[in-house]
Amino acid sequence: MPQVKRHIETNWLSGAGLRPTRQRLALAHLLIGDGQHRHVTAESLYEATRDGAEKVSLATVYNTLRVFSDAGLLREITVNGARSYFDTNVTNHPHFFWEDTEELMDAPDEDLKIAQLPEAPAGAEISKVDVVIRLRRS
Repeated sequence: MPQVKRHIETNWLSGAGLRPTRQRLALAHLLIGDGQHRHVTAESLYEATRDGAEKVSLATVYNTLRVFSDAGLLREITVNGARSYFDTNVTNHPHFFWEDTEELMDAPDEDLKIAQLPEAPAGAEISKVDVVIRLRRS
């Protein structure tokens, strides 16, 4: 891992109050190392680690994605009630979900208008709204 990249990942982790361990740095490099936003599952990130120098178990990938998400570094999007995708773009934005390939991707938000949300129950507040638009090839 080049030193410049290591600095970016170290700052990303440290800025969220996380200790930059070797395995966290390796996963952070795969997630943000090229500066591009991406959507990953634990399984797809684990597959990406198999080509790297740092070996990471699938359990570690799951645990690390949860830690990154809890720290606000990733946004978790749940599709079909069971499958979690982790987005490096943590801003509020909609997603397209391709049903045939199970790929999640950003959707343009310029035309999305949510006119009104229901009022949250007493003692609660709305923390976020996930918009997932399902696509089927025609």
